[in-house]
Amino acid sequence: MPLSNFKPAEYRAQLQQKVDRLKPAFAELGAATAEVFSSSETHYRMRAEFRIQHIDDEPQYVMFRKDGDRKAVVIDEFPVACKPIAELMQPLRRAIAQSDTLKRRLFQIEFLSGLSGEVLVSLIYHRPLDEDWEREARALMEQFSIGIVGRSRKQRLVLAQPYITETLNADGQAFTFRHYENSFTQPNAGVNEQMISWACKQLPKLSDDLLELYCGCGNFTLPLSRYFNKVLATEVSKTSTQAAKENCTLNDISNIEFARLSAEEISQALQGVRPFRRLAHLDLADYQLNTVFVDPPRAGLDDFSRTFVGQFKRILYISCNPETLLRDLEYLCQNHHIRSLAFFDQFPYTTHMECGVFLEEKSV
Repeated sequence: MPLSNFKPAEYRAQLQQKVDRLKPAFAELGAATAEVFSSSETHYRMRAEFRIQHIDDEPQYVMFRKDGDRKAVVIDEFPVACKPIAELMQPLRRAIAQSDTLKRRLFQIEFLSGLSGEVLVSLIYHRPLDEDWEREARALMEQFSIGIVGRSRKQRLVLAQPYITETLNADGQAFTFRHYENSFTQPNAGVNEQMISWACKQLPKLSDDLLELYCGCGNFTLPLSRYFNKVLATEVSKTSTQAAKENCTLNDISNIEFARLSAEEISQALQGVRPFRRLAHLDLADYQLNTVFVDPPRAGLDDFSRTFVGQFKRILYISCNPETLLRDLEYLCQNHHIRSLAFFDQFPYTTHMECGVFLEEKSV
């Protein structure tokens, strides 16, 4: 996000412009109204990454504009980052600058934090990391009470642990999550809490089960599990699947089963087309799956997944890309009504908008 767009005094007007731009396209598909969920105007991002440029032998955070001008812009402050990151950035940079070992060939720094206040810092290098680096990085970690991961080509050194522990308050309950370094997590925790609460409110407590595709670390899975007898959640990322299982244990939730499968694979499994060893411990015939929840990547649903999802009575869809969501809804609305629509401003001061849609089969 170009910092030139960061104008808190104009935030409400910018948000309204985004809403006004999106509403007509959804209205054409039968969504008459939309709930709008705003963000904090400052200090809302829980993740930040910066290239490092060495200027007069001093490492500096830099970003590059997306308008074709590839000139590096030095970042002295970053008010969109959550306070733990924003307050750490410059003291950490100055400490690294004092160490020839820590700054030598440092290429990038990534920050991960949360509402809990924990911070995990990834230092990325264009050189192998040795014992001297580890010794000084540990001293840095202790100085700032942070976690540190060092990475270079084919090398990853984890000092302490590779995750932060986060607490999200949503739908009237606190949920604990492990958010791992270099894995996807929702960037705007405040808006994420609103997204989870909205998703839960769309679903009355049902006597059947839920299928979730693209479950990630269980961000929506855990809260939604309280509304169903059982949940079958799928995710292709091994790291995210493992984190989701750990998060179930942390929250004492036992009615969720996770499978590292794609949408096409779980469809084949449910239809008995082929067996999967990763599902051998489950009796798929015991699931009553009438509701599906999807939170796909920016590309939205592929052709197969779109057809598969369209077979369910109830569809809950969270999207980070309105354009691909509208494309998918053109197909889904042939047999489903849009019952609820929401806009979530995960990315203030940009053109991006997160959307939530709840659909029910027209015969329902």
